[in-house]
Amino acid sequence: MAVPVFPLPIPSYTRILGIDPGLRITGFGVIDKQGQQLHYVASGCIKTPAGELPERLKVILSALGEVIAQHLPELAAVEKVFVNVNPQSTLLLGQARGAAICAAVQAGLPVAEYTALQIKQAVVGNGHADKEQVQAMVVRLLNLSGTPSPDAADALACAICHAHGGMGLGALATRSFRMKGGRLV
Repeated sequence: MAVPVFPLPIPSYTRILGIDPGLRITGFGVIDKQGQQLHYVASGCIKTPAGELPERLKVILSALGEVIAQHLPELAAVEKVFVNVNPQSTLLLGQARGAAICAAVQAGLPVAEYTALQIKQAVVGNGHADKEQVQAMVVRLLNLSGTPSPDAADALACAICHAHGGMGLGALATRSFRMKGGRLV
């Protein structure tokens, strides 16, 4: 009598690309979410050379395309632009962000967008946390042996934010809550 063989279930996971756009330095971070567990895959920075804006945007678009082709994420999460004191800086950052979004869309990835406040709230529990706090929590949540650069940590935090349901609440219903001062009330 033959014993029936049942295939073992293949553990499913979602691969998320987080992007912290910047004209000089664009951070990226790739994580896998398996159930409630997060696993680090890769992170780094894309540095653009000084020069004309179109060439710098091309570097961001091309390099993120390579990251996507190498790591095959299923979706992307991008930090939203905040309004800066200097309108020219805000416009330039917006163009770098546009190049990053285009790289994801070109690869067929759905794109989620989060403010810095939402990302910090989801990762640190405080929407006004500083860069060092974000870095420390990224190291802790992903069990990293070293500390990533601030730009790579921000990108990983963006991916973590998305993995946690956008606000770090997972499946918790939030219909009766609202945001006030970066906190749910």
